[in-house]
Amino acid sequence: MSDPQGYLALVLHTHLPFIRHPEHPEFLEERWLFEAITETYLPLLERFERLCNDRVPFRITMSFTPTLLAMLADPLLQARYVRHLDALIELSAKEIERTRWQPPFHRLALFYHHRFLTARQLYVDTYRRNLIHPFRQLVERGVLEPIASSATHGYLPLMETKPIAVRAQMRIGAQAFEHAFGMPPRGFWLPECGYQPGHDAFLKELGVRYFLIDAHGIVFGSPRPKYGVYAPAICPSGVAAFGRDLESSKSVWSAEEGYPGDYDYREFYRDIGFDLDYDYVRPYLNGDGARLNTGIKYYRITGQTNEKQPYDPDRALEKAAQHAGNFMFNREKQVQHVRSVMDRAPIIVSPYDSELYGHWWFEGPDWLEYLIRKAHYDQQTFRLITPGDYLEMFPTNQVLEPSMSSWGNGGYSDVWLNGSNDWIYRHLHKMADRMTEVATSHRQADALRTRALNQMARELLLAQSSDWAFILKTQSHTAYAYRRIHDHLARFNHLYESVRHGAIDETRLAELEAKDNLFPFLDYRVYAASP
Repeated sequence: MSDPQGYLALVLHTHLPFIRHPEHPEFLEERWLFEAITETYLPLLERFERLCNDRVPFRITMSFTPTLLAMLADPLLQARYVRHLDALIELSAKEIERTRWQPPFHRLALFYHHRFLTARQLYVDTYRRNLIHPFRQLVERGVLEPIASSATHGYLPLMETKPIAVRAQMRIGAQAFEHAFGMPPRGFWLPECGYQPGHDAFLKELGVRYFLIDAHGIVFGSPRPKYGVYAPAICPSGVAAFGRDLESSKSVWSAEEGYPGDYDYREFYRDIGFDLDYDYVRPYLNGDGARLNTGIKYYRITGQTNEKQPYDPDRALEKAAQHAGNFMFNREKQVQHVRSVMDRAPIIVSPYDSELYGHWWFEGPDWLEYLIRKAHYDQQTFRLITPGDYLEMFPTNQVLEPSMSSWGNGGYSDVWLNGSNDWIYRHLHKMADRMTEVATSHRQADALRTRALNQMARELLLAQSSDWAFILKTQSHTAYAYRRIHDHLARFNHLYESVRHGAIDETRLAELEAKDNLFPFLDYRVYAASP
């Protein structure tokens, strides 16, 4: 391709909260990870590797949160995922037999059985249960730019009164990234795109070159941005901020106005875990009487109706190809228009949650592969790059201070601070104060006290996860979110009193270390106040 008129940066934010319960043989919320591996991470890897093998050039950006990286590397969860896959293989085999006289469903049962067998082969035989390694290989092949995120996806603007806690979230996140990928992060994903003026200075300390922010964070920056969100803004610290393009994001993200709501795509909310006789599916559920998604879904969206029609994978793939072409066409027109009023090639930054692709939008990984192929073969207007690539080409940009902002409803923290969850923050602030207190007063500590202080830091970080506030707001799995907040708070306070009084119960400490076992490199002194 000759020099393009503009650039498109596709950014996939890859995150799940840290959920690991060795005290139970099975745990419902651990399925979030298993579903994401089967429906999102493995399909994305499969398609990216196929594109590489077909010598289709592309560049894509993916953030990897430390909590997800910790779970992907955990032997307990790896073994449980294989067991989960084996159950799905068994269930889909039973479905092949049950549907043998129902041709549309029989074909789908065969489809799912093959899909689960392929997932097991990839996960166990090809990747040796280590999904971080194939993503590292994509980095080495030059197609993937991985970027870091905060330690436990803590919502940083609401930690503004505790800057040490903000710095710790960022620093531990960068350390976890380097531990996984063997290099320091070039870019950073602010959880929930939550930006507070001044936080970029902490990223500067870590050597981070850029971060992502929602559109209004740039548009309402000071001074006004010359290029809107179509070029990065340089913060006073020297770190670049890339604004989200709303037009391209909405066409994919919105189930009502975007592609995922098309009637030919698979219906997410119809699953045999709910549709079939309970005794039949019971061995593949949680065993507590609740019905769950199994991942075997036989219907397409069809329309605004309860009378759903059988899903047709071929028809859905054809529609995914059409939608990829439509997205490409719209980006061409967008680039041509923006380029006509700019003195440089613009960049369109389109960030999405990775789990949209495959989990929520089943055909999403296919759409993405079609888009990458079409962008290479069928047009000359734009090129796929990463934000880091753009900075290499255009290092000089306008200096401005972005405004406080987030994504989500309202765009200014509404999701993470409202009547359903505002009570959390007084506890988190008190925990941060206590963590700084003991870290500052114990700059030197013996081995046992060091372990207790490190575990205190883990409990604080896990309590700060933005996922608990989000769950309380959406009223889904609220009992689990309450339990997690309460448990981390109780463990933290127990350790705090133990450290203060020099009465650490090593057996109890070992139990906590075995349960919340992420960040083995963590050093509690990251919370110590400056001398």
